[in-house]
Amino acid sequence: AMKRIKAACIKQILCFTPKDGISPGYRDEAVKGEVLQYKRQLERNRTQYKILSETMGEDGSITMEIIKQYNTSPVGDYLND
Repeated sequence: AMKRIKAACIKQILCFTPKDGISPGYRDEAVKGEVLQYKRQLERNRTQYKILSETMGEDGSITMEIIKQYNTSPVGDYLND
């Protein structure tokens, strides 16, 4: 017998938090930049993904709920609405 992965995704809740000591004006831009860099990295790696939610907290952090391709496995129906 052989086991094969037919489809696989991983669901994560990520929290991008500002570094300590950053002025509030720059803090939000720094966190937004980190989120953008994360999305670009997914695209560079050709990782299929779907962002379920993205919210900014009062402390400048951004919480993202994401479902993304697991390694190079096919995503099957996981990313469909």
